Amino acid sequence: MSDDDEELTYASAGVDIGESEAATAALVGAVGEGTGDYAGLLDIGDRYLGLATDGVGTKLLVAEALGDYSTVGIDCIAMNANDLVAAGVRPVAFVDYLAVDEPDEDFAEQVGEGLAVGAERAGIELVGGETAVMPEVITGLDLAGTCAGLAAKEAVFPGQAEVGDALVGVPSSGIHSNGLTLAREAVTRQGSYTDPCPFGDYDRLGDALLEPTRIYTDLLDPMREHGVHAAAHVTGGGWTNLDRLGDARYVVEEPFDPQPVFDFVQEAGNVADEEMYRTFNMGTGFVAALDRSDAESLAAAVDGRVIGRVESGSGVSVRGLDL
Repeated sequence: MSDDDEELTYASAGVDIGESEAATAALVGAVGEGTGDYAGLLDIGDRYLGLATDGVGTKLLVAEALGDYSTVGIDCIAMNANDLVAAGVRPVAFVDYLAVDEPDEDFAEQVGEGLAVGAERAGIELVGGETAVMPEVITGLDLAGTCAGLAAKEAVFPGQAEVGDALVGVPSSGIHSNGLTLAREAVTRQGSYTDPCPFGDYDRLGDALLEPTRIYTDLLDPMREHGVHAAAHVTGGGWTNLDRLGDARYVVEEPFDPQPVFDFVQEAGNVADEEMYRTFNMGTGFVAALDRSDAESLAAAVDGRVIGRVESGSGVSVRGLDL
């Protein structure tokens, strides 16, 4: 079997989710952490202050290869704001951190423009940031940030799905900012990011990978109005994020169809179906659990649809695949 025929996994591409979760657990165990699966929630009296921090990850390497950093700022804000939304917290402010090996006005300006677009889409304020020049630590650049949000205590989602709940899903915009290490390995097996893209309205394959992450702050009010019990941003770890909805079994039978970029990655990398759903959002970027009687109304309000249900037990099943 040639290297190009070998079945790719996220771990073989360089990211072992199990090891990453163990390292995170060790860090949390050492320093402690506020309540919340997606964001830290700090009790400040009659409200919660929510904080989330995240970066863009190896999507930056695609941006670097194409010389196009215009969208990664949107991703940075999206990955943080969406985590607050999953907790039922409204994002209000964002601070960024850009680390580089050497200063470059051109890409810094592009990053800044993307952050401004992302802030507008999320309805938040940019309140400053930091640029660090660290040639012996950073190769190229790294972009991360922290988002702050506020919520009345009664507005925060309970955080526990209930047996019998329906699951409402909302589409993603594409690959978002997770699983890029696997996607990059697959795409570059026999080609490059600058190759013509055989699907969609993208000029180059890399442009499809750079499609910015959808921002879900517009879901917050409808989810509150419909009494959502718990919500999940389908981020790192793919569909296993549904485990964050609480102790139950999540059966997803009608998720949104994956965009063509996922089909391309799967074929190019010879990636198993289960590995795709454990790594990527596969077309559905956000999921909410709520009473079945309210599910169709919420789906209509957010341009989503009912994709599954909550049962007793444990684990996640998507399209018959046990993850």
